[in-house]
Amino acid sequence: MIRNPVLPGFNPDPSVVRVGEDYYVATSTFEWFPGVQIHHSRDLVHWRLAGRPLARRSQLDLLGNPDSGGVWAPCLSYADGRFWLIYTDVKTWALEAPFKDTHNYLVTAERVEGPWSEPVYLNSSGFDPSLFHDDDGRKWLLNMVWDHRKGRNAFAGILLQEYDPVRQELVGPVHNIFRGTCLGVTEGPHLYKRGGWYYLLTAEGGTSYEHAVTLARSRSIFGPYEVHPANPLLTARDHPELPLQKAGHASLVETPTGEWYMVHLTGRPLDPPGAPLRRCNLGRETAVQKLEWAEDGWPRLAGGGNTPRLEVEAPDLPPHPWPPEPETDPFDAPTLSPHFQTLRLPADGSWLSLSERPGFLRLYGRESLISRHRQSLVARRLQHFHAEAETALEFEPRHFQQMAGLVCYYDTRHWVYLRLSRDEELGKTLNLLACDAGRYEEPLGREVSVGEAARVYLKVRFERETFRFFYALQGQDWQPVGPVFDSGKLSDDYCNGLSFTGTFIGLCAQDLSGARLHADFDYFTYRGLE
Repeated sequence: MIRNPVLPGFNPDPSVVRVGEDYYVATSTFEWFPGVQIHHSRDLVHWRLAGRPLARRSQLDLLGNPDSGGVWAPCLSYADGRFWLIYTDVKTWALEAPFKDTHNYLVTAERVEGPWSEPVYLNSSGFDPSLFHDDDGRKWLLNMVWDHRKGRNAFAGILLQEYDPVRQELVGPVHNIFRGTCLGVTEGPHLYKRGGWYYLLTAEGGTSYEHAVTLARSRSIFGPYEVHPANPLLTARDHPELPLQKAGHASLVETPTGEWYMVHLTGRPLDPPGAPLRRCNLGRETAVQKLEWAEDGWPRLAGGGNTPRLEVEAPDLPPHPWPPEPETDPFDAPTLSPHFQTLRLPADGSWLSLSERPGFLRLYGRESLISRHRQSLVARRLQHFHAEAETALEFEPRHFQQMAGLVCYYDTRHWVYLRLSRDEELGKTLNLLACDAGRYEEPLGREVSVGEAARVYLKVRFERETFRFFYALQGQDWQPVGPVFDSGKLSDDYCNGLSFTGTFIGLCAQDLSGARLHADFDYFTYRGLE
């Protein structure tokens, strides 16, 4: 059986492609670098992280990008012996803003592991681009179009324009082929061809609890498109009791034996049905559903209905599990664990080193946790409701502006930070710093002296709805520090009313004096407890 979600934690907007016996899913990464996550499977049951293709600033420069900006809704396809990856770099967006600056690019590679090409600029008319390779060899770019004008439908339809791979540019007229259904918020287009029909898959309803998958078809690529008679094809709207919510933004794949599956976005709320606010602190995740084609030429969910299931029949393929991931990164390798990402900029030698002190991750202190520019932060996704992470820190701050430690981070306005610093009277101290909707707090209320301890151990434990920090000195037991925090405050739903990432746990260092004092971390352990 396929057990959903197959990609737990922040892995939204999945785009799936099969190449031979291999399946790849690309998901959004927003302000996190490198850009785009690609997971690999050979049975649609077991998945491993295969890489992040946008690993150079020449491909993706996120410096100054807003929270939940950056890479939105990539599309991964394969044709002509190459992988094709389309993505949006969102430079400006906000719920109350009339404009969105959304630049769409294309990169290619012969192997999913790379190297990936330099980007080709496509357009900026809207987001969620995808590339369709027709059976006559022509290639077509689709994206939603954003209409900023007052009194108009901002999600103004799905645009189609031909892409010339020789000239590496869009050519010919732009066609608005589908203006959506009554569900509204029409986005996330993917185009497929089967039995002489063009099938247009879109996301509608918005990427929260009203989310849905809509399917339409036409004999001509330009339309008109008729909508699935049982629309929506998939949704959890009006079913708050389901464990998988927010079902939408999907992509289709066919196995070599003719079985069809749909990967889609989903979320698992902490809060029960009927709660004033339902929050998904793991972010929007990826799940898989099975499809069956009916005699009328339309697909439907296997087993009937249109709601997402936790367990789905797996395809008729040999099982292919991957070796388990190690819980601990001892920082002995020349590169970081692939599960780590950084904010907006590459993990390069200007602020991070794994070689200056072998066996340690060295971070040079830079800007604060509210910066959208040059933070020294290395973090990984929270992928379990029950989990813990720990590290050992060696750091010799000279004054209060120099800090390092363990942070639970959503974005620049939402985080909780157990940091080591120096107080003028107490010497080296621990304290908790927090930012709640942009409001800075110090919930511990006092500094905790650690004497002149050369090494301090830091830990955080998530227990579904709550999380709490701990510390220990050499040879001593773990001690709780500070209050119990609400996990839901690090969720898409709580943060700014609508955001798009998920909880990260990270190691970081700041030097607000500009002296760039370094902090050394001996290891990082992440352990799921469920």
